[in-house]
Amino acid sequence: MIEEQVVLVDENNMELGLMPKMEAHEKAVLHRAFSVFIFNENKELMLQQRAAHKYHSPLLWTNTCCSHQRKGESNVEAGKRRLVEEMGFVAELEEKFSFIYKAPFDNGLTEHEFDFVMVGYFNGEPAINREEVESWKWMGIEAIKKDMEKTPELYTEWFKIIFSQFYHYIGEHEI
Repeated sequence: MIEEQVVLVDENNMELGLMPKMEAHEKAVLHRAFSVFIFNENKELMLQQRAAHKYHSPLLWTNTCCSHQRKGESNVEAGKRRLVEEMGFVAELEEKFSFIYKAPFDNGLTEHEFDFVMVGYFNGEPAINREEVESWKWMGIEAIKKDMEKTPELYTEWFKIIFSQFYHYIGEHEI
């Protein structure tokens, strides 16, 4: 199987080329990524627990799904593709904001991403892909905030970074 390629970018999101995903994470090279947040009619966020065998952040809770855009793929197309691959359902997505972050991990890898945050809505139960996802749950924003303050070690680094920005964004806009 050919290793997944990530799209390398500069701080202005100008495309610089492609690199194998693991190499980009080993070298901490800035690349495109996305994070999907799915809400239900009760304004709860669908969280996923990463699969136990993931090469970083195994069994940690995070946003509904996240990954990397493929060459030529729009942010929304990538988000919809990965939502089906990880969570087993389709939802319309809307891009909300983007930002750059860098998060090193204990295993020597570093996420250095130009991350696009997208929001969608869904009220059913996902058909999770057990290769990607260990578990899932709906959780209210305030409950997430309190739990993250109490037990931050249970959440992925990027989710903590995004959530701190996203939490304020939610307060300013109606979901």
